[in-house]
Amino acid sequence: MSVAADAEFCPHCGARVGEHHKVPWWHIHRRLYDWTLAWAYRPSAAIALFLMAFAESSFFPVPPDVLLMPLVLGNRRRWFRYASLCSIASVAGGCAGFGIGWLLWDAGVDRLFYNYVPGFTPEVFNRVSLLYDKYNFWIVFTAGFTPIPFKVITITAGVFGTGPKVANSWLFFGVFLVAGAVGRAGVVSRQGLRHEAPNDAGDDRHSGV
Repeated sequence: MSVAADAEFCPHCGARVGEHHKVPWWHIHRRLYDWTLAWAYRPSAAIALFLMAFAESSFFPVPPDVLLMPLVLGNRRRWFRYASLCSIASVAGGCAGFGIGWLLWDAGVDRLFYNYVPGFTPEVFNRVSLLYDKYNFWIVFTAGFTPIPFKVITITAGVFGTGPKVANSWLFFGVFLVAGAVGRAGVVSRQGLRHEAPNDAGDDRHSGV
C-alpha cells in the first residue's frame, strides 16, 4: 500500500502510518485485526498472508480477507498470486483443522476453542454437526459462502469424518480435501477479482512481494 517515505511504524499495531488512535487492551479481537492489517505495509506481506490463511482455517480468529484485500488493492497485477497463496494455505490449514477434530478434540481441546476462539461456540459446533449428519461432506463446498467460520467446518469434519457414522474415513477425507479446495479457491478468487481492476493494473505501489 502507498505510504509516506518518512512514515514510522506504529508502536501499537505495527502499521507504517505513524502513531494513531489506540484500541483498549481488552479489545483482543480488534487488536488482532489491526495487527493482521499492519502486515500489508511490510515486505513480507505475502508470507504473512500464507501463514494467516493457514492458521485461520484451524484456529486463528481473523479471516485472511483482512490482509488479502489491501494487498490486491496495493498491487492489482498480483491478485492471482495472492489469491493462489491464500487458497493453498487455506486448504492446508483445513487439513490441520481436520487433524485437530480427529486426534485432539476428545482430549479436551474443545474447551480451549470454546473459551478462546471468537465465533467458535458449542451452539455453532452442534449446528454444523447436524449439517454433517444431514448433508455429509457436501456442506464443505458451500462453507466459504456461509457466515460459519471455516475452522468450525474443518474441525467438525475431523470429528464427524472419523466417527461411527462414516464407513471409510480416508475416503471422506479425500472428498473433504477436494471440496475444500474447490470451495476456498472460489471464495478467495471472488475476493481478488472484486478488488482487481483493468485500469492502473500496472501500479506497483505495494511494498510486499
